[in-house]
Amino acid sequence: MPIQNIQLNVADVARSVAFYRDFIAAVPVGQPTDERAVLDVVTATIELVKLDSPTESTWTSDDLQRGFRHIGFKVSGLDALAARLHEAGVPFHLEPLEAEGEVRITFFYDPDGALLELVERDLKYNTVVDEELVAAEYALGVPDRPRFDHIALTVDDFEATKEHYRPFDFRHHGTILQPHDPRGFRIDYLKGGDTVLEVFTYQTEKELRTPQTDAPGYVAARLRGAPVGDPAVGEGADGTIYADPDGFTYTVGA
Repeated sequence: MPIQNIQLNVADVARSVAFYRDFIAAVPVGQPTDERAVLDVVTATIELVKLDSPTESTWTSDDLQRGFRHIGFKVSGLDALAARLHEAGVPFHLEPLEAEGEVRITFFYDPDGALLELVERDLKYNTVVDEELVAAEYALGVPDRPRFDHIALTVDDFEATKEHYRPFDFRHHGTILQPHDPRGFRIDYLKGGDTVLEVFTYQTEKELRTPQTDAPGYVAARLRGAPVGDPAVGEGADGTIYADPDGFTYTVGA
């Protein structure tokens, strides 16, 4: 089953709508208000919720912090889009470059500090675990506009994470190795529908972050299914928010 929706806490809904419209080609679903907006990003929606009294976020860009890492979009014309982002003064985390898996990527921040990735071209996996799922991924083709592709998270134990998300019908389809990273870094991919959980693991010490639901940026992803025994950590626009053993937060829906 796919990731259906991603809730982000924002300081100014209109500002964030303009950002995602101008740079991600997101399309409003219904009429945005000062308090809330829902944006179509092809394979999911992004829900922007105004946060009047935010708590300072403890999220950092260090991928050794477990839990949510970034939101990824498949694009064509990555360099042209990156140039537009630069012209608008958008802060970058990583300039465009060629990455493992024969893709071109770049990372930048939205107005409230959520880390976003653009990915150009299909991944060429070091290990294909499920050929049918990889074929389904390739069949999506080159997007006409940026398409939500994945949420990345850092975990302590990939095998445990794979089993944890099996009830939501996410299946392991491929692996990308990072042989030049001294931290023992690898990425495994769990596909659900047309969306993916991109799972980072490291053979070094990692930090466990206490989930926050009242800070700017990422709040939760809605997964289709039923709760799997994770603790509730708050309430969001999509209902009860749960946190998995690595602190990754999600809601559940039909």
